[in-house]
Amino acid sequence: MYTVTVRRSFVAQHFLTVPDPGPEGDLHSHRYAAEVRLEGAELNEYGYLADIDAVEERLDATVGRYRDATLNDLPAFEGLNPSLEHFARIFGRRFWDGLDAPEVESLTVELREDDVARASHRREV
Repeated sequence: MYTVTVRRSFVAQHFLTVPDPGPEGDLHSHRYAAEVRLEGAELNEYGYLADIDAVEERLDATVGRYRDATLNDLPAFEGLNPSLEHFARIFGRRFWDGLDAPEVESLTVELREDDVARASHRREV
């Protein structure tokens, strides 16, 4: 199995919408580190699992959507508590849409929140 991993950092805001969220219920910022991990058993004709330039381009575009945004205000979070777990899934879906990497069999997105917490979401593609 081959793995390609790329990482970017950004800042975004949110507020939790669960009962009794404490201070997390107020609008606040986090420094996120997004790591995307692509896995597959085969390489393409050029010896790539995925073109790293294309992966970086998709990751930069995905990060650009969330950088300096308030997650609660985005349509993808409508009706959801903007938890780190939801964010990892939503981030991965946006990242994968538009990436041409037919050898990739699975995608894992790990989001780190301020060096305190991290959550990941893995999906077969």
